This record gives sequence, structure tokens and C-alpha cells, in this order.
Amino acid sequence: MATDPDCIFCKIIQGKIPSKKLYETEKSYAFLDIGPVAPGHSLVIPKYHAAKMHELPDDSLADLLPIAKKIAVATGADQYNILQNNGRLAHQVVDHVHFHVIPKPSQEQGLVVGWPTTKPTPEELQAVHEKLMQKL
Repeated sequence: MATDPDCIFCKIIQGKIPSKKLYETEKSYAFLDIGPVAPGHSLVIPKYHAAKMHELPDDSLADLLPIAKKIAVATGADQYNILQNNGRLAHQVVDHVHFHVIPKPSQEQGLVVGWPTTKPTPEELQAVHEKLMQKL
């Protein structure tokens, strides 16, 4: 299984850094975030070290979302966000695939999402569609 000796999440999985473990399988590890944006904010990480989701083996990826679902239900929150970032520009801290489970108990607590939408023309949408279809 791929690991990185300098990765904070790999160190957590190995028990070298303490965590508040919530759930563990052969392929995944879940624990409370130490800098939560709401009570119950948790991380679900694969034990396989990969910096980006597309680098993660499918069997590891398939193990993560059922755990995120269990944690979301366990928080008791009617509303929540599941967030996954890829790469330094997206996350700026950790190069290890991870999913945040973030309860949204109120307007003030939880993830605050800004969504800077664009207005592509039908032709631009068609070009993007064609490009993606060629690769799928």
C-alpha cells in the first residue's frame, strides 16, 4: 500500500500522530477534524496515499463514501456537506486524498460555499461536452 513518510495523514493512520478515530476499515480511516467548522466535522481518508482522487485505486475510493454516509448520519445533522479537494491549489495544506464530512446545523455554522458561476454560450458548453465525451 502506498504511503508517504512525510504525510500527516499517513502518520495519523500509522498512529504516529494521535487522532479521535471514528471508523476504520482495511482501506479507510475516519476521524474528527482538529479545526472543525461545525461540531462533528470529520475527515474520511484512504489508507492508500494518493494526492488526487484520480490517482486512488477504485477499491479504495469505493470504501470512502459509505463511511462518509455513516458519519453524516451519526452527526444527526439534517443538512451537511461532503467536500473533497484535489491538489495544492484546491486545498493548500495536505496532499492526501480526503473527504470532509461537515454538518450544517445553522446558517452560521458549517461550510460557507461561494459558487462563482459563469455564463458559457451554448457553443462553449457543446465544445466542453465534446471534449469530455472523447475521454470518457
